[in-house]
Amino acid sequence: MDEKVAVIGIFIQDTNAVAQVNGLLHEYADYIIGRIGIPYREKKLNIISVIVCAPPDIISALSGKLGRIEGISAKAMQAKTDVS
Repeated sequence: MDEKVAVIGIFIQDTNAVAQVNGLLHEYADYIIGRIGIPYREKKLNIISVIVCAPPDIISALSGKLGRIEGISAKAMQAKTDVS
């Protein structure tokens, strides 16, 4: 199956959800190229960017599961071309 490179942006507004987010990212660790997290303390918001290389259905599944966690917003943006 063709793979795509994608960035998944995650906003964490409820710190009680951090363990669930980290659990999901661990579950999909084989697809993760890199990750950066920025705490925005003044706004009580944590921002994470996760770069993945995976089939589109895996990217959608991870983004969807993240977005269903209470207190989390997540969106994925995929590159237009496949990578091999």
